[in-house]
Amino acid sequence: LQFNHAPLQHDEKGKVIPYKPERVRLRSIDVHRLLTPYVKVRLFEQLRAVIPLVAYLILFQLLILRQSVAESWILTAGLIAVIFGLMLFMEGLKLGLMPFAEVIGNKLPQKSTLPVVLIIAFLLGIGVTFAEPAIGSLQAVGAIVNVERAPYLYTLLNDWATTLVLMVGIGIGVGLAAVVGTMRLLYGWSLKPLIFASLVPTIGLTLYLFFDPELTKILGLAWDSGAVTTGPVTVPLVLALGIGIATAAGKGSSSLSGFGIVTIASLFPIIAVMSLALFVSTQISPEEIIAAAKATVTGQTTTQWHEQSPVAEVISGVRAIVPLVIFLFLALHFIARDKLANIGIVFYGLMLCVVGMVVFNIGLSYGLANLGSQSGSLVPATFTKLEHVKNTPLYDQALGIGIALFFAWALGFGATLAEPALNALGLTVENLTNGAFKRRFLIYAVSIGVGFGISLGVLKIIYNLPIAYFLIPGYAIRLS
Repeated sequence: LQFNHAPLQHDEKGKVIPYKPERVRLRSIDVHRLLTPYVKVRLFEQLRAVIPLVAYLILFQLLILRQSVAESWILTAGLIAVIFGLMLFMEGLKLGLMPFAEVIGNKLPQKSTLPVVLIIAFLLGIGVTFAEPAIGSLQAVGAIVNVERAPYLYTLLNDWATTLVLMVGIGIGVGLAAVVGTMRLLYGWSLKPLIFASLVPTIGLTLYLFFDPELTKILGLAWDSGAVTTGPVTVPLVLALGIGIATAAGKGSSSLSGFGIVTIASLFPIIAVMSLALFVSTQISPEEIIAAAKATVTGQTTTQWHEQSPVAEVISGVRAIVPLVIFLFLALHFIARDKLANIGIVFYGLMLCVVGMVVFNIGLSYGLANLGSQSGSLVPATFTKLEHVKNTPLYDQALGIGIALFFAWALGFGATLAEPALNALGLTVENLTNGAFKRRFLIYAVSIGVGFGISLGVLKIIYNLPIAYFLIPGYAIRLS
């Protein structure tokens, strides 16, 4: 092989002047040819996840519920935003957020003492909790709770809202769970005893609250709080940190030993909320809560500009990523005393994460959530009479309930396919197993389970069944 080299240039002292290649200039057609295959693969992945769900919702509403789709243009724009937002977020996750957290998890145990590592894990657990959009939704429902029907639920979501968030994030919630998970990785503890040790008090508290006629009404809130740790921010960060620590500590047969922190972090917030409810019950009675609520003069509240859409979605997307990135950067620079490799690519990925999360949130509000809300509000018309729907019920009760349950299953299945957190988990597993465990298998398995779970939830609502009837047998089987 022969290579043509440019002649060496020398300065006045005879030293060789380093060669600087000419800047590559790309035409528009060159950019198109380079980016089209790259974008097409990632775009088609999200189209396969979102389009079937959208088609199902529209056809179900038109053919089964016999109702037209309202605001079709807004819905279409929102759905396009969901697809592109998810595409950008997943690409940014792969290039920026997960490598960033994994580097910190790898470097911290090497350059810091155990207390410092645990403090960082604790602060990260707190940070991801406050960054999660889901934690805000728990507080938002407080205003719609009927104080006379569920006084303790009302006071937790209103009078004790700040304490509730602190308990989930700090107390015995995600922060402590992150510390326990980190110690497990550093000392090579088995995951099963930790899960059993977490489940036993969780089930015990659930049983205790179930037999209290007032406290049993907060069980749904407590168990829903565990879902905070399965959000699009927490899963990739916590997983990547755990994988990095496991690799650095040399524990486990592979990086797969880094999994399990999210499981622990899902159980601890449940214990935190139930413990807070028990404490509140010793401080105030249901009658006092109801009297205080009635005595409070509630004027008409105005929604601030930053709480209105689409500004709220933009703020939520930025808040979910930027503060955590700043915290991780400070931890890497001042504590791990290291620098990022390929810093340009990492920051490009982080930028994609922020933009993708913002676009996804906007699309979710105007598209997918709006369409789901339309169809969901009409589903009871299949088995019961609704004033705003003509000729209801549309079917006899048994068939109508069956249709409602199927709708719930398909909606849960389809929505889970598009969930960023699950896609992040699947991507991590596929990378760590070198493709032996396909991301698609994991996503479909979880989506099927979520579908059945939502169907059971709808059945619970229709027949007004206590949530403990579903929780305790299921977890008892897992323990056995």
